[in-house]
Amino acid sequence: MTGSKIFAISGSLRADSHNTRLLHAARKFTPVDQQIEIYEGLRDIPPYDYDLDTPELRPAIVEDLRRRVSEADGLLIATPEFNYSIPGVLKNALDWLSTDWTRTEGLPLHRKPTAILGAAPTNFGSVRAQLALRQVFVWTESDVVVKPEVIVFRSHERFDADGNLTDETTVELLRGLLTALQDKIDAR
Repeated sequence: MTGSKIFAISGSLRADSHNTRLLHAARKFTPVDQQIEIYEGLRDIPPYDYDLDTPELRPAIVEDLRRRVSEADGLLIATPEFNYSIPGVLKNALDWLSTDWTRTEGLPLHRKPTAILGAAPTNFGSVRAQLALRQVFVWTESDVVVKPEVIVFRSHERFDADGNLTDETTVELLRGLLTALQDKIDAR
């Protein structure tokens, strides 16, 4: 398959987020023909509310997010690590994406080819956050790339002053991750 549509979400709201920068690097360094769309609406998603989780009542931004994930060939998520886990805003978005109480719409994350990466300024990077995120995807039965793991530790040393990824090891791991994601997409 050529021209795969990848929907990318950064779990960080920070303006100079290293995780968002990783997604921009993914656009630049993709080794295959992938169109990577980086989502910019995470901040605006309201808290998950079961009472509103029907096609008729869901907020428009949530319906848009669900549609975009459903239409994408694959999902790419960059997560920072907060308190040994994923940020609440990211978990909230995934909660909105993981349901189909009416059993009529389908589940946007079900069997969705998905790749995870993350950056943090610590010596462990986003190891624990990625483990927590993988647990979420067990429930949704998403088809998650297992290797390579892209855990960018000491992330402040991996980008230049303009926000460009300069670490060659990270670039190669990123290329490997995107290739593995494409392999999962092609296997569908």
